[in-house]
Amino acid sequence: MATTSTHARSDASVGELVSRVATDLSTLVRQELALAKAEVKQEAAQAGKAAGMFGIGAFAGVMTLVFLSVAAMFGLVSAGLSTWLAALILGVLWAVIGGVFALLGAREIKSVNPPERTIKTVKEDVEWVKSRGR
Repeated sequence: MATTSTHARSDASVGELVSRVATDLSTLVRQELALAKAEVKQEAAQAGKAAGMFGIGAFAGVMTLVFLSVAAMFGLVSAGLSTWLAALILGVLWAVIGGVFALLGAREIKSVNPPERTIKTVKEDVEWVKSRGR
């Protein structure tokens, strides 16, 4: 039976062979996309869970800073400053800290580059597919 199948394939016309290759390629691409979709879905769920945990941690961190700032303000008031002056000092301190980190973040974001190797390999793959199609 295997010889009949092999023999039938060798008797196929060029058009039939090209059609089979196109069908197989299409199936392969669909399977690869399905695999990628499944992997991305799983990774996205895991990333969502991690983001939620980071969010809770960030909220707890903000609350910690708020309460420590209030405690520092009361400490300054106990040291003899008026309440408004203690709050102003802490507000200015946090504004300076925020500004410094915003500037550092802006500088850092400018140094982020696109994935050049990936772009290059995708372009090479496209060129390879185009050259095979000729």
